[in-house]
Amino acid sequence: MTPDEVDAFLAGQRTCRVATTGPDGPHVTPLWFVWHGGALWLTSLARSQRWADLLRDPRVAVVVDAGDAYGELRGVELRGRVEVVGEVPRTGEPVPELDGPEQAFADRYTGGAVGHDGRHAWLRLVPQKITSWDFRKIG
Repeated sequence: MTPDEVDAFLAGQRTCRVATTGPDGPHVTPLWFVWHGGALWLTSLARSQRWADLLRDPRVAVVVDAGDAYGELRGVELRGRVEVVGEVPRTGEPVPELDGPEQAFADRYTGGAVGHDGRHAWLRLVPQKITSWDFRKIG
């Protein structure tokens, strides 16, 4: 995919799969996300295996894919290190960096209502490597 196609694809999908490394090996979980400002923004329970894994080792691989038949398969893999943005857990204290991503996330998943449940926190992945594929382009 071209960079513009990657942006459009990530803007159009709803669920990603996040791979972390835990003490016993790989751990993969589905999450909602928002692609905003060249970064993948994830909200995660601050008391989860994923969160504990990422505090220990912030390296992550994330896959977003689509398609049912072989000739329809397409996707993006993003690799890099996540960083925590804002307080943990998120209670709603003003964090200017989060204004855009939180609203974009809320627009996508909650009808525009930004909520803070005191259990989730934000992670930002600025990809160090992006790999994409689109089998629809194969003759």
